[in-house]
Amino acid sequence: MSAAPTLRVERSMLRGGVTHLGAVDEVGRGALCGPVSIGIVVISADTRTAPQGVRDSKLLAPEVRDRLAPKVRRWAVDSAVGHALASEIDEVGIMAAMRLAGQRALSALSVRPDALLLDGNHNYLTPPVQEGLFGEVSTMVEEVAVPAVTTMIKADMKCAAVAAASILAKTSRDALMVALHEEFPDYAWADNKGYSAPAHIAALERLGPSAYHRRSWSLPGTPRVLALES
Repeated sequence: MSAAPTLRVERSMLRGGVTHLGAVDEVGRGALCGPVSIGIVVISADTRTAPQGVRDSKLLAPEVRDRLAPKVRRWAVDSAVGHALASEIDEVGIMAAMRLAGQRALSALSVRPDALLLDGNHNYLTPPVQEGLFGEVSTMVEEVAVPAVTTMIKADMKCAAVAAASILAKTSRDALMVALHEEFPDYAWADNKGYSAPAHIAALERLGPSAYHRRSWSLPGTPRVLALES
């Protein structure tokens, strides 16, 4: 396993004048169905070392993530997860849907961060200057001010607070997909969580997309369906 992430980057930002830092990660961007989810973990200069075992959620077994999630919530100053549904992804596109999910996560926080550390190389959280660049989401959520965003490639591998956010986002989204599995068991979402596993693709070829699939996408084994079709 790779080296454990640390709070070195986060502590550097906190020493630079940030009072509350929000660490942000997303899950579900590449899934065929279900929501895209954004996790935010807020820490301060007084926050201790992250709980033992915290890693990027993709590196952890489901039972380990489930065991760590409540520890992360107790450790953080504050935390939240926001979701954007498949129908919203169809309506505004994946990038705007990620911003929508991020807005919902920010709105759910009791302690608002004054800076954000975002996994990746693209700041999808800050509203675009160019109108319509990422789709219109202002009518879908009461937008909150987004503080200064710092992006970092592989932050979920290097930064413990970002890895913690990924654990919360992953466990929250997985729980939603397991619940949806009860309604549509043929797609095996309890196992594949909406990603393109063989059983999921076989069910798509046999049954077509469900109400929770991203119908504007080119889904394997199905014709492209316009998002506005009923």
